[in-house]
Amino acid sequence: MKQYLRQIHPLAWTIIIGTMFGRLVTSMSIPFLSIYLTRVLEATPTQTGITVAVSSLAGVMVSFYGGYISDRIGRKIVMLISVFSWAGVFFIFSAAEHLWVFFVANTLNGLCRAVFEPTSRALLSDITSPQNKLLVFNLRYAAINLGVVFGPIIGFQLGSSESTFPFVISGMVYIAYGLVLFLQFKLQHANLPERHQATAPRLREALMTTGRDRVFLPVLIGTTFCVLGYGHFSSTLAQYLARSPIFENGSQMFSYMLSLNAVTVLIIQYPLVRTFRNVPPLVPLILGNLLVATSLLMVGFAEGVLMMMMSVILFTIGEVLLFTMMDMLIDRIAKPEWKGTYFGTIGFNNIGSVIAPVMGGLLLSQFGAENGLAVFVPIALMTALGVPFLLIAHRRLVAREKQTEHSLMSI
Repeated sequence: MKQYLRQIHPLAWTIIIGTMFGRLVTSMSIPFLSIYLTRVLEATPTQTGITVAVSSLAGVMVSFYGGYISDRIGRKIVMLISVFSWAGVFFIFSAAEHLWVFFVANTLNGLCRAVFEPTSRALLSDITSPQNKLLVFNLRYAAINLGVVFGPIIGFQLGSSESTFPFVISGMVYIAYGLVLFLQFKLQHANLPERHQATAPRLREALMTTGRDRVFLPVLIGTTFCVLGYGHFSSTLAQYLARSPIFENGSQMFSYMLSLNAVTVLIIQYPLVRTFRNVPPLVPLILGNLLVATSLLMVGFAEGVLMMMMSVILFTIGEVLLFTMMDMLIDRIAKPEWKGTYFGTIGFNNIGSVIAPVMGGLLLSQFGAENGLAVFVPIALMTALGVPFLLIAHRRLVAREKQTEHSLMSI
C-alpha cells in the first residue's frame, strides 16, 4: 500500500486533502440550511425545498460546461477561478438575512460546485496511472467522508441551525485551498500532462457523442434516480426530523446521523471496494440503488432512534456502492480526450438532487411530519426506478466490452 501511495501525484494529494477540509467546513453549514430557513426565517417546507433545490438545478445547467470548458482551456484556469468564486459565495451566505439572498447564494453555490468538481475529478484521472485510479478515486471519497464525520457535530455546536457564522469559516478555508492549488500548479507545471487541445470536442459534437453513447445514456438516467434518493438525506430527512413529534431534538439527531453516515463510510469503504473491485462496475450501482431505496422506506416505518440509525447504516452501504464505483465507471467509458466532458455530463444526474427537496417539501406540506409512511414510501419507490435503467446499461457494457475484446483478438 505504501508503494502505491508514494506513486500518487502531489497535485492529487492536494485535491484529496483539500476535499477533506472543504467537506469538513461545508458539512458544518450547508446540511443545516433547510433547518435554518424553516426555524429562523420561518419559511414553509415548499419554500425551503425550492431554496435548497436551486443549488442542484444550477449545477445541472452548467455541469456539462464545467467539464467541457476544462477540456478546451485546461483544468488549471477552471479550477482556480471556480474555487476562489466558491469562497466568495460562502461569504454571501454569511451575510444573508432574507430568503431571496439565500436563494441567490445557493444558486451560485451550485454553479461553483458544478464547475469545480468534474474538473478536479478529470484532473485526478489525467495525472494518475491506470493501476492507481481506483485507489485515488476512493481516497478522494474517503476524504469527503472524513470531513463529514466531524463537520455536522462542529456545525451543531456552532449553532448552524440558528446562525450563518459557520459560512465565514467555509469561505476562509476555500481561500486557503485555492492558494495551495495555485502554488501546486506552479510547482508541478512541468509534471502535468499536456491537455488534449487539438482533439478536445466541439460543444455540439460533445453533446451528440455523450447522447448517442448507448451505455452512458442509461447510466445517466439510472443514476439520476440514485441521486434523487440520496438527495432526500440532507433535505427531506432534515426537515422531517426537525418537525416530527416522534423525535425530540431532531436537529441534534440529524447531526449525529450525518456523522454516523460518514463514520460508516470510512469503516466499510475499503472492504466493500475490495469485495467488488473485480465485479462489473454496474453491479454495485444496482445493489446500491436498491439499498438506498430500502433505507428510505425504513425511515417511514421508524418510530425510534435504533431503527433510524439502522436505516442510516443501510443507506450508507448503498451510498458507498454507488459513489465509489461511479467515477471508475465513467473513467472506463470515456476516451482520454473526452474525460472532462463525460465527468461534466454525468453531473446532469443531479436533476435528482433538484427534484428531491421539492418533492420532499411538497410531501411534508401535504401529509405532515407526523405521517412518515405517506412521505417516504413514494420517495423509496421513485428511487428504485433507477434499477431497470442500470440493468440495461450493464447488459450493453458487457456486450460492448466483449465486442472490443473480440475485435482485438481478430487483429
